[in-house]
Formats: sequence, C-alpha cells, structure tokens
Amino acid sequence: MPRPVGLSGTTNLALVRVLLVSTYELGNQPLGLSKPMAALEAVGHQVRCVDVAVDPIDVTDFDWADRVAFSVPMHTAMRLALQVAESVRARRPDLPLCFYGLYATVSRDLTVTSPADAVIAGEYETGLVAWVGGVDPGRAIQLARGPALLPARSRLPTLDRYTRLAVAGEEWLVGSVEASRGCSHRCRHCPVPVVYDGRVRPVDEATVVADADQLVVAGARHLTFADPDFLNTPPHSRRVIAAIHTRHPGLTFDCTVKVEHVLRHPDIWSELAGAGCLFIVSAFESVDNVILEHLDKGHTVAEASEAIILLRRHDIEVRPSWLPFTPWTTIDGLVDLLDFVIAHDLVPNVDPVQYTVRLLLPEESLLLDRPEMAPHLGRYDAARLGWAWSHPDGEVDQLQQDLAALVEARVDQPADLTFAEIDALIRSRATTGRPRPVNGSVSSGPPGQRARLTESWFCCSEPTEAQLAPLTR
Repeated sequence: MPRPVGLSGTTNLALVRVLLVSTYELGNQPLGLSKPMAALEAVGHQVRCVDVAVDPIDVTDFDWADRVAFSVPMHTAMRLALQVAESVRARRPDLPLCFYGLYATVSRDLTVTSPADAVIAGEYETGLVAWVGGVDPGRAIQLARGPALLPARSRLPTLDRYTRLAVAGEEWLVGSVEASRGCSHRCRHCPVPVVYDGRVRPVDEATVVADADQLVVAGARHLTFADPDFLNTPPHSRRVIAAIHTRHPGLTFDCTVKVEHVLRHPDIWSELAGAGCLFIVSAFESVDNVILEHLDKGHTVAEASEAIILLRRHDIEVRPSWLPFTPWTTIDGLVDLLDFVIAHDLVPNVDPVQYTVRLLLPEESLLLDRPEMAPHLGRYDAARLGWAWSHPDGEVDQLQQDLAALVEARVDQPADLTFAEIDALIRSRATTGRPRPVNGSVSSGPPGQRARLTESWFCCSEPTEAQLAPLTR
C-alpha cells in the first residue's frame, strides 16, 4: 500500500497509479474526470482516465492501476458505474475502488453490498486525493472547497466525440464548464439538496475563464454551463460571462435556470443574450400546480408561461425538462402538458424522452417523509438505486412504459414526428375530449431550426438497455 498522502500534497509521497472512470455525463466531455485528474496530478500521482460513454475500458488498465475511482454525477452514471465496478472487482478482488460525485452517497447499501470501498460526494477533490493516499473517508459528504485548479483536459477524448450544438444547419463543438456547484433551493425530487442542503459553492472566476480558454483552443464554439442553477449566484455568474465574452466574443452558451430565477432577474437577460446565450434549460416538471407544490418547485404554471414570454423578448429559447410521471399524475393532466407545449410552441424545444420520465426516489430523497408520498411507496430497490413506487391507476404506469418504448424505438426520427405519435397515444387514453390548442397561441418561437444539443438524455432518466450493455473488453 502507498504511504498516506497529506491533503496539502507535499513531500516524499509514494507515487500511486490511479484510473479514473466516467460512465456518463450528459454526452459532454466529463468534468468529473478533468477536475480530479488535475488535483491528483498536482500532488504527484500518475493518472489514466477512460470515459466509458465513448470508449470501452481496456482491462489492462485495471492491471496497471493501484486504485480506481468512478465519477458518478447522476443516476444513470451510478447505475453504469456499478456494473463496471463489478467487472473490476471480479478481475482484481483486492483493488481499492471509490465512487465520487453527486450520486456517490445515493445509498447506504453501497458501503456494504457494492464493490465500493469508499464514497465521496460534494466537493470531492480533496477527499479523493486523501483516499488515494491511503486515508479512509468512509461515506463522506464534503462541502469545504479545495484549491482552484484548472481542469486537466489534455488526455480526455477530444470534443468531436461528444455532444454538439445543432444550429443554423451546422453542428458546433461544445465544451462543458461549471461556474458553481450546489444549489440554494431544496426541490424535493432533486438529488442536489440531499448533498448540498441549500449551499452553493462558486468556482473561482479565473479558473472558469481559463477553462473556457482551453476549450476554445480545443475547438469549442459553444459552452454548456453544468451548474445546477446558473443564477444561484448572479453577480458571480455575470462576471464569469462578461470575462469570457470579452475574450471570446463569438462564443455562445447555454445554462440551467429555475423559473423563479428567470423572473426574479428580468434585467439580466438582455445582458446574457448579448453575451451569446442561445437557450436555457429549466425544470418546468409539470403543468399541475398541486404537483409543483408537492415537489416544492417554487413556481406556478402561470409563472412558467411568463418565463417563456420574458426570455423570448430577448431571443432566448427555453428547453424545459419535464417530470410527467409522478404518483399524482393523471392521463388528463398529461393532456394538459401537451396542450401547454403546443400553445407555447415548444414542440421543437423538448426532446421526446422528456415525455417519458418517471420520478426517481433515491434513498435520502426529500420526498420520502412527505405524507402525500407515503401511500405510494414500495420497497427500496438496491439494484435500481431507489424506492419503488406505484401509481394508484395502473393505466398511468402502463402509459409510461408504452411511451418509453415508443420513444426508444424512434430515437432517429425527427422530434416533431415523435411528438405527434406521443400526442396521439396520450390523447387516445384520456377522458377529456377537448380540441388541441393552436400552436403558438400563447407564445411563438422563431421559425426554422432552433439551437439544441445533440445529446437528448437527461440526468433524471433511466439508462436504456443499450447503455447497460457490457462495457468492457
């Protein structure tokens, strides 16, 4: 075993060979590899990395490594990482393994029944360096910020192997950066407050700008800000955007923003549009105010509509994410969602998979203690990393399964054609017979192709069978 490494990374430290593994990061070049690689190399360790989303693991990397750590920033990543970790454990039973990232502490069972020796969530870099040096972090959630280090990207797969921005008939290379971690809100269905509990950790401004610089050199023409909410810290975010725009005036970007933040900062959107903001992702989740209250989303349906209209005044489109299937969903309520999408001219803005998403309940979900959740809960399913729940109307669960199968079978079909099939299927099972609204009757977007990323899967969706296929060679 290597001698313990001090957190400062100083003096006479044993060299440790570390294999970092990413399984999924929304189709982006993984920050979850670049940041810990910088931290580990800064104290003298030798690091290899593999992104299973684009390359299978070569098992000789297992033989090379003294320790293996898996980046697990979301549910899909964790499911896939568990599968790969089992392969590692089968080949080298004594090789120390660690999960790090937002979903690392998703289940207490991981320290007992999974192949992991350690799990580190939150601000994981310092804890990961300590673990590599021989310190046992246990089941750690760390919120203290470590040193500001430029992400190490030189040995990652190149940007042309990842998601692109489809815009104006072209596809541009995209780089993923983050200006902050954590979130000041506590939406009950979200994994972020389970770890950060309402805290926000801004990333050093100069580091974000320098990371944007190296991504532009690598060919990026568009940035995706991976922050849970870009406007948790508006002054910091504005400084970051202004600095990047000054250095790269042709660079465009997108970010994720809550509805209430869109409306709380109406004066910021002209500034962000001028700096290259093409669209925002916003977790609309539902068009049922009761469900929004259950989730503690902090906005109403009327406010979601107001946010769309406000942003379009500045030529910024919304790409809403949806959580259509919850214990309180009705089929008629799904028709309301379709009508909202049509009336606000959002069909081109929504990836079809969004109409299939079913509520995930990790072990420490803030929904578990809610009285409205109790009647629907089943057993904890360790294999799926969440609590089972059933809808009181079996037809709703069946509709979700049918929609998921439809969307997966139409993955290469244009989104508007898939939407038409989704619309027909949902309406065929609804009791309401009201006519569809006129497209754009409430708000209209621009004609033609709208800017979007070519990766359509989101963090709250279940992994597909293809994603769960064998991952090593």
